[in-house]
Amino acid sequence: MSVLELIAVAVGIVSVYFNTRQNVLGWPTSIINVALYTLIFFRGHLYALAALQVFYFVISVYGWYEWLRGGEGKTPLKVTKTPPRLGLALIVIAVAGTAVLTVVLRSTRDPLPALDAALSVVSLLAQWMMARKYLETWPVWIGVNLISVPTFLYLGNYLTAFLYTVFLGLAISGHLQWRKSYLASS
Repeated sequence: MSVLELIAVAVGIVSVYFNTRQNVLGWPTSIINVALYTLIFFRGHLYALAALQVFYFVISVYGWYEWLRGGEGKTPLKVTKTPPRLGLALIVIAVAGTAVLTVVLRSTRDPLPALDAALSVVSLLAQWMMARKYLETWPVWIGVNLISVPTFLYLGNYLTAFLYTVFLGLAISGHLQWRKSYLASS
C-alpha cells in the first residue's frame, strides 16, 4: 500500500459518490482518479487497466459535457434506459474486445491477461454508459466490482480491493438513485 494508492482510493470514492447522485463534479474528480490509477496500474504491470485510464479520461471529458449539455436542446442529460439494440451491440463489443485484448495481453507480463482484458473492456463500456446516463450502467458496475474485489485481493492491492468494495456499495446505491430519477421523469 502506497500513499499514491491511498489518495487514489479517496478520490475514487468521492468521484463515484458524486456520480451516484448525478452531480457533475463526478467527472472532474474522475479525471484526477484516472491520472493516479494510470501510474498505479502501470507500475503493477496491469497494462490493459493502465491503458484503460486513457479511455476513462476521454470518457470523463465527454461525460462532463453530456451531463451538462447532452439532453434535448443542450439541456442536462436525464437518466434513460439502454435501447435494446444498443444493449446487444454493447454485449458483442464486450465479448469481441475481451477476446482481442486477451491475445494482446498474453504477450506481456500481465499476471491475469483474460481477466484484465474482460474487466478493462466491460469497465470502459460501463463508463461510457454512465456518460450517457443509461440506468443499466449500475448493474454492469455491480458485476465488475464483484469480480474486481477478489482479483485485487489476489494481486495484493488491498486498498484498491477496499475501494472496489466501496464501489460495490455505491453502485447499488447509484442504481437505486438513478432508478428513482428515471421513474420520476417517465
